[in-house]
Amino acid sequence: MPHIPGKLLFGLGLAGLIVGSVVSGPALAADKVSLFKVITSKDEVVIGLTDADLAQVEGQNAGGLAKMLVAKGSISVWQYAVHKSASGDLEEAPLHRIGLIASDSLRVEPYPTPLKVLPIDESKK
Repeated sequence: MPHIPGKLLFGLGLAGLIVGSVVSGPALAADKVSLFKVITSKDEVVIGLTDADLAQVEGQNAGGLAKMLVAKGSISVWQYAVHKSASGDLEEAPLHRIGLIASDSLRVEPYPTPLKVLPIDESKK
């Protein structure tokens, strides 16, 4: 293996870091989405809240979301579902807006996932 001077290796690494941060910048600009599972007597649904939506929830957790649902009686949220990306990878993606009614909801809990969670596209409202 040929010897590569340290300065050249450092320069290449720095260039790669700069290019990578420029390319991934727009993806980081989107609000992060937190997923929750809402369990009812009939079924379960996974919903996503942006950081901005979650900021309006007391405690910014499942308990605060349940409190808000009871206080308001109903809320409109994005339902999430697993789908395949163009590359074939599984992802959690927003499906459509749904309404949650407090009387039908029995439990709200955080929904951890090993999959990539796609941001909500507000233009689809």
